[in-house]
Amino acid sequence: MKYTIDKESKVSAYMQIYTQIKNDIINNIIHYQDKLPSKRQLALDTQTSVITIEHAYSILIDEGYIESRERSGYFVIYQNSRWFSASNENRPMIHHPLNHYSQETFSYHLYGKAMRKVLQEYQEQIMVKSPNFGCVELKSAIGNYLKRNRGIQVENNQIIIGSGAEYLYGLIGQMIGNDVIYALENPCYDKIKKVYQSNHIEIDLLKMGSDGIQSEALKNTKAKVLHVTPYNSFPSGISASISKRNEYVRFAKERKGFVIEDDFDSEFCLSTKIVDTIYSLEPDTCVIYMNSFSKTIAPSIRIAYMVLPKQYTKTFCDKISFYSCTVPTIDQYVLAEILNNGDFERHINRVRRKLRKEMKK
Repeated sequence: MKYTIDKESKVSAYMQIYTQIKNDIINNIIHYQDKLPSKRQLALDTQTSVITIEHAYSILIDEGYIESRERSGYFVIYQNSRWFSASNENRPMIHHPLNHYSQETFSYHLYGKAMRKVLQEYQEQIMVKSPNFGCVELKSAIGNYLKRNRGIQVENNQIIIGSGAEYLYGLIGQMIGNDVIYALENPCYDKIKKVYQSNHIEIDLLKMGSDGIQSEALKNTKAKVLHVTPYNSFPSGISASISKRNEYVRFAKERKGFVIEDDFDSEFCLSTKIVDTIYSLEPDTCVIYMNSFSKTIAPSIRIAYMVLPKQYTKTFCDKISFYSCTVPTIDQYVLAEILNNGDFERHINRVRRKLRKEMKK
């Protein structure tokens, strides 16, 4: 393995090393269970500090590409095979620390400031009915945010705005249909199951392992649609590893089905780099990405969104084109302002810093 640092690049040295190692792992240049160089050796090879290598390795550990073994070093745990071995699913179950976190809502002062600005600038425009899939101002703001923070590049026509995640679950049932089985995590957020069942959709509950749905359960289900909350599954608190996320994509592609990626709570990831979304692994054909602002801003902000796969955007939109947008125009403008002026990201970073301090106690 030979890694180099481009000193002229705007990308930090630790991110360059992280990216090169990650790509080697994904492309099978470094294999499952291979040992990585020691931090000191890699620092010498790349002419960087041990702290730089430690930072790169810590992100790879957080994302599930490698693990640290006491007195042995760092080893690759990412698997690119069709299905995982059962041994990987016998590790102790890890519960997400944020399940015990009491939500810190967005600043009332900043929200009021954004609303006053919207009232002053938009005036009579706030009285105009929103386009069916949401205002272009909010779609653009969400698209730019996803590009900056989640590595997702989307066009406005791929984004659907709705009043809460439960409303979007119903739209998903309308788009995909109820003639196929939908698989859910077991246990899962109960409302997901209830919304699908109310749309006469057959549900298959798949048992969870230490890093996501067990491979054996995925292999045996007859479902073609897989609805997962990979970052922080409720109520188990399990986070899906990057290997498992790739397995979900393979599941959908092999069955010509879909993965519904419910990315709830992911903004509060404590890692320096938030783990790659399932959508970013396969943005064109089989993943519907969705998130909401009920946890990141306040429970009263009933605004959620989903991003449709490029290949199916027109087909899906045609099926639900008669629905009006359920979010008031003024609320969309206010949220767009908060996303555009940086207040939202400053709030997220402030909460993440607070959580890191609490985790160190």
